[in-house]
Amino acid sequence: MFSRLFAPRVTAQAHCDLPCGVYDPAQARIEAESVKATQEKYQANEDAEFRARAIVIKEERAELVKHHLSVLHTDYFKAPHFEAYPGLHDLFNRAGKAASAAKASTDPATGQALLDLIAEIDAIFWETKKA
Repeated sequence: MFSRLFAPRVTAQAHCDLPCGVYDPAQARIEAESVKATQEKYQANEDAEFRARAIVIKEERAELVKHHLSVLHTDYFKAPHFEAYPGLHDLFNRAGKAASAAKASTDPATGQALLDLIAEIDAIFWETKKA
């Protein structure tokens, strides 16, 4: 009874248990590179079992891209960044949609499109670190 009485009423979720302040688009880029490489390997292999494994791996990595992009978007970038880079919200939106497209596709062009958008985010990220 006491445990229910004193139990937390709200559970919070965070990037980690202790906000470390360490952010880098490289995490999303590495996962996106894996997505594209897996798409390329899928295209080069006709084995059904290999292809099935490749799809699972590609989809997992694409989800990780979306997670890392979300953390950057919501935890690292603040109002002054969005004022200085008015298209930043849209860029993250397009990158998230590109990650979903790459997750659903075996075409390496979708993986490359995702990498291109992450490169744009990366450039802005490092510009904000100079300030």
